[in-house]
Amino acid sequence: MKRRGESDGGATVTAGPGAAEGGTRWGALGRINPFTFGLVGALGVLLALLIGAMIGQLSTVLVYIGLALFLALGLDPIVSFIERKLPRGAAISIVVAVVIIVFAGIILAIVPVLVQQISHLVQTLPTTIDDITKSGWYKDVTRQYGDSIQQGLDGVLKFFKDPGNLATIGGGLIAVGAGIAGGLTGVTIVLILTLYFMASLRSIKRIAARFVPEYRRERFSELVDDVSGAVGRYVIGQASLALINGILSLIFLTIIGAPMPALLALIAFLGSLIPLVGTLIGAIVNSLICLLASPLTALVAFIYYLVYMQVEAYIISPRIMNKAVAVPGAIVVIAAVGGGTIGGILGALVAIPVAASAIIIIQKVVFPAQDRKTVPPKVPAA
Repeated sequence: MKRRGESDGGATVTAGPGAAEGGTRWGALGRINPFTFGLVGALGVLLALLIGAMIGQLSTVLVYIGLALFLALGLDPIVSFIERKLPRGAAISIVVAVVIIVFAGIILAIVPVLVQQISHLVQTLPTTIDDITKSGWYKDVTRQYGDSIQQGLDGVLKFFKDPGNLATIGGGLIAVGAGIAGGLTGVTIVLILTLYFMASLRSIKRIAARFVPEYRRERFSELVDDVSGAVGRYVIGQASLALINGILSLIFLTIIGAPMPALLALIAFLGSLIPLVGTLIGAIVNSLICLLASPLTALVAFIYYLVYMQVEAYIISPRIMNKAVAVPGAIVVIAAVGGGTIGGILGALVAIPVAASAIIIIQKVVFPAQDRKTVPPKVPAA
């Protein structure tokens, strides 16, 4: 066996420094105690689980931050438009004041009307039930399914006479109240974060650019501006569609005498914020609530929403959204369905601007990089 440096038939066997370092490294690894190796691996797994648990605990806060940043990007085009006439500080102050006034105006306009209409509904509910029981269609249904209806009513009465069930209902009402209070708290937090993000959006972009090498910062800043602009235009376009649906719903439902038209208009507005299926969901919910007035009112409301959805899909939405984001229809459907599956309503809401941002990145980063590769790399000879 030849030692290092000994000759063998005129050839010298010499181990390079890399071989020596590699041997030392593998020798050190081979000398690690298996218990120590397993302990370090177990600590790494525990650290990963701890980080995952922390993210799970902070999921609500992360959703608030993401939604606030999304809304801030949506309001930034308005700030930029006002900034053409006024300094940025004044433009931000105007937008902040308008947002606060609109938020307070919605609460002051909707809540008293809802309270009044709900109390009116409670007062007129016995008369409404009496009118329903005297109607011809109810008598026909009772004639055919009278025994089943009576058994159902007896079951309902028995349920409400049970004190344990009443306690359960009370606990459910408390949980609903706590959920409403939590929702209002979340809306307030999102509003405050939105205002902070909107005021410091340029600083956030500058700090993000500092993480990129200096020779790429200009290109990175242009890309960030394009992406944020696409998100902002989408938010404004979707809010415009929702506002149109809410205003038209309020006018039409008031004309046909629908119950609680302000609440139904709010449902239509919130539903239209959800891409693809939101308008349909709001239409179904509003049509079912209109049954409290009469089946004819519900039928008229449903026909109106059918007509409106066609007008929105083929006239209103293309004119507004084509100026906002240029995303193919198939990608819109795939993004909305995928976002809704992953993140629910918020996922569906942000899926389309995320898809638009991905298209911008592909068009301005990936495609130019591929276009520069005109000659295949040379393969060294063996």
